[in-house]
Amino acid sequence: MSLNNLTIIQAHQGLKKKEFSSQELTKACLKEIKDKDKKINAFITVLEKQALAQAREVDKRIRVQGLDNHLRGIPLAIKDNILIQDVPCTAGSKILKNYKAGYDATVIKKLKQAGNIFLGKTNLDEFAMGNSTEMSEFGPTKNPNNLEYVAGGSSGGSAAAVADGMCLAGLGSDTGGSIRQPASFCGVVGLKPTYGRVSRYGLMAMASSLDQIGPLARSVDDAAVLLRAIEGKDDLDSTSVEPNHSIEIPSLKDLRNFKIGLPKEYFVKGLDPEIKNVINQLIENLEERGADFIEVSLPHASAALACYYIIMPAEVSANLARYDGIKYGFSLDKESKNLLDVYLNSRTSGFGEEAKRRIILGAYVLSAGYYQDYYLQAQKVRTLVKQDFEKVFQEIDCLLTPVSPVLPWKLGEKINDPLSMYLADVYTVSVNLAGLPAISLPAGKVDDLPIGCQLIGDYFQENKILQIAKAIECLNP
Repeated sequence: MSLNNLTIIQAHQGLKKKEFSSQELTKACLKEIKDKDKKINAFITVLEKQALAQAREVDKRIRVQGLDNHLRGIPLAIKDNILIQDVPCTAGSKILKNYKAGYDATVIKKLKQAGNIFLGKTNLDEFAMGNSTEMSEFGPTKNPNNLEYVAGGSSGGSAAAVADGMCLAGLGSDTGGSIRQPASFCGVVGLKPTYGRVSRYGLMAMASSLDQIGPLARSVDDAAVLLRAIEGKDDLDSTSVEPNHSIEIPSLKDLRNFKIGLPKEYFVKGLDPEIKNVINQLIENLEERGADFIEVSLPHASAALACYYIIMPAEVSANLARYDGIKYGFSLDKESKNLLDVYLNSRTSGFGEEAKRRIILGAYVLSAGYYQDYYLQAQKVRTLVKQDFEKVFQEIDCLLTPVSPVLPWKLGEKINDPLSMYLADVYTVSVNLAGLPAISLPAGKVDDLPIGCQLIGDYFQENKILQIAKAIECLNP
């Protein structure tokens, strides 16, 4: 196996045994980026000189002090809405095209302490608003499994980079499925942590009560290693918490003591029959390994998508108000006659169509006369969605569901039909509304396109869903 296709665990062992250096590992990934990224478009910014300099320093340290953790010397890709000091951070938007970050995100500080190598910043839907990575100012990211298809979104750049061997793992952000859905489409593992488990400080805010940073990786073990490095309370993020139990690398055990719920609302009309067949086959295989499946009900699941598409744009409209053509980023002040023109011209030209659509929708549902009818009602539904999960987790260990009701679609196929793309989030958004952890991992293929399954856990039960995910991974090596 080539160096760039190793897992984190395999690369760590190779570095430990001195079979290769971090510089060799980094060069292998950079070569893959040079050879393939013109077609795939996973990266917005490649940090070749910086990455090689980091790798040289790591190799020096390893020679003197040895390896002290699994991540030292491991090359990663970072979604371009997570700040790395003095590195461009665009959020996939024209309005931040020339912006350089003034500080490190907390997760980046932690990864720097761990000794990671940062290969570059990956492509995304503008401000993480989308589920195909076609809404980027820098062009769409293509699916490495078939270049005619989307990679999913909004963390499509990170997912594609991991899937195609341009990095060993990456970071994404998940507001309504933006880690899990591209992981499913590209055939990798994507983990959305419990809300608050990972600091959001230094993540460009889209919807603050929903956003969460998490790993994209080639294996369940790698996702666990990466999450363990970035978790924990942060004084700079008041919503972050210190979990009772740290993340552990899962050990493979049988599933005889696990009760897995199958929400009946997730297996109804609208789910692609071929995806349903893949999931049903997986369920049969897990039953043979001793897993106990129980049909459960999430009665408010049907309202979750509508609820999400009221709360999320409301928060978007507030968070994106800061991009006004005055403070930083893109500005048309020289072409404007007054302050209002600066705002209107800069935002009209700087934001893409999807960003403007969500800002307008969010401003509408927050406006006088409509706030109580829309936003307040959506928050009440959100509470009911959360209570549904709390009830079912009294009798089960996790839920197993599809990630998406549809297969990856062709580039451009849905670009003019935003509603059909919103519907692709139907199985993922409720997790964010409730603040729960969930993982997407490969379950099979249809026409050589990957299909993911989703495991949803109770609050801070990442170790439990990682354990079950490990068993599934061993069924689909």
